[in-house]
Amino acid sequence: MSFLTEPEPQRGAVLPIAPGIARIVAPNPGPMTYHGTNTYLLEAEDGFSIVDPGPDSAAHLAAVLAATGGRIARIVLSHTHPDHVDGLPALQAATGAPVYGWHTPQDGKVRVDIGLADGDVVAGWTAIHTPGHASDHLCYANAAGIVLSADHVMSWSTSVVSPPHGNMTHYFESLRKLLARPDDSMYLPGHGPPITRPHAFVRALLVHRTQREDAILAALASGPKTTMGIVSVLYANVDPRLHKMAERSVIAHLHKLRDEGRAQEAGEVWQAA
Repeated sequence: MSFLTEPEPQRGAVLPIAPGIARIVAPNPGPMTYHGTNTYLLEAEDGFSIVDPGPDSAAHLAAVLAATGGRIARIVLSHTHPDHVDGLPALQAATGAPVYGWHTPQDGKVRVDIGLADGDVVAGWTAIHTPGHASDHLCYANAAGIVLSADHVMSWSTSVVSPPHGNMTHYFESLRKLLARPDDSMYLPGHGPPITRPHAFVRALLVHRTQREDAILAALASGPKTTMGIVSVLYANVDPRLHKMAERSVIAHLHKLRDEGRAQEAGEVWQAA
């Protein structure tokens, strides 16, 4: 499928997206984060909601505080992976703002002040529980059909689904959950530029993942293989630095196929069922 790219954004710059919505890209670029983590600034009558503080970076914190004039009413988490929450303690210390997030954070070191359930509303944004990439992953939708899709649907790459907290069955279900909703204006991902035809993009992701499953089954059809053996076939043209993370998604696919009775584990190898 075709993913999106953008020029590397200016660090600390406020990038307007829609009325009352902007992002600042954190200075943590890398093979798993693209240009960096997107921190979103959502303006409301009582101040700003900051969605995902990003990494622990003094420069990024200063940019967020300057962009909001310190008028931060709440901090909202999409999920508790380090690249999204390591900056939380410093932002909370600077603002005293309460933290909203899934009621049972995947990272037990992260504490939320207001635990959210599927369907709860925060400052006009509806929380949508979308496990798959992470067990505590939330997307947020507003009345204009804009969805903060975080790492569940990213524009620049597919999401890594890494067991045990990552679950490929749940990931498929969560993609279909978004497609069943009317929100089709714009998705704002945790990394990379906005997605302007989101439902078409999500349908393409589902096709891509289904094709990946078919490729795994085709690899197993020639005989039992280790997970890295499958990676060496499926990701031969991918940067070897990414092979260990690719293996995590392969394992997640294999667990889904096992649960569906289409693959089985035999010691260190997997084989077709």
